[in-house]
Amino acid sequence: MSSKARVSVSSWSLHRSLGRPAFYGANEKLPSGSHNQGALSLLELPKAIADIGITTLEIVHFHLPSTDDAYLAELRAELETAGVELFSLLIDAGDITHPEHGERDLAWMEGWLDVAAKLGCRCARVIAGKQDPSDEVLRLSAKRLTRLANKADALGLRLMTENWFGTTSTPETVLWLLDALEGQLGLCVDFGNWQGEDKYENLARIVKHAESCHAKASFEGSQIQQKDYQTCLDLTKRVNFQGPYTLIFDSPEPNEWQGLGIEREIVQAYVS
Repeated sequence: MSSKARVSVSSWSLHRSLGRPAFYGANEKLPSGSHNQGALSLLELPKAIADIGITTLEIVHFHLPSTDDAYLAELRAELETAGVELFSLLIDAGDITHPEHGERDLAWMEGWLDVAAKLGCRCARVIAGKQDPSDEVLRLSAKRLTRLANKADALGLRLMTENWFGTTSTPETVLWLLDALEGQLGLCVDFGNWQGEDKYENLARIVKHAESCHAKASFEGSQIQQKDYQTCLDLTKRVNFQGPYTLIFDSPEPNEWQGLGIEREIVQAYVS
């Protein structure tokens, strides 16, 4: 896997431009009627980001209007034509620690690993669990993440998780799972998922393990919270982070392209 600091972008950051496709999870059908309603289609996104000099992309699962082989091949061809690396498929639903639906959600995620492989992704990011991290929940998460990691390995993918939702809501649980998976699990660190007075201390404890970074800034109106953003970015610089800085923008204003431009201008200094 390439280990070079570079600017990336998530399709989530252009959710409005893509027409706000509907979110769906393991127990729902793909809402195909909600796609292709925006200024851009997903097939047009690779060229659109390449035109502004960004050549690494992450796609959230619910932005795909189809998982048919023909569509996946078409999207992969558009990525290759635009010279865009598809770093990760972000599987943004499912709870493998759910007491009732965990097995169902695990199987659903396994299906998305097949999709990621067909698209030529380097990685697939999954949620490690949404339940509070008791010892039992952590053991269950590790067991099911191992099953996912084994399948990902067989498909030539790197399985990743993130400091997101209940099971990985603390640095202790993130580190426990990374250790339990014995190198089979990568980490995406998201700046925006942890808040509070101990945010920077907590991020500092896990950032050295990061293989990707969701560089999400907070905005008040159209003004970026620059001090917070740079403090988070400084944590990555301290550990010589080498990977994609994926710009995450989801504020009401400014518009998406402007917001990404503001974030990018700051992040660029950490890539150069």
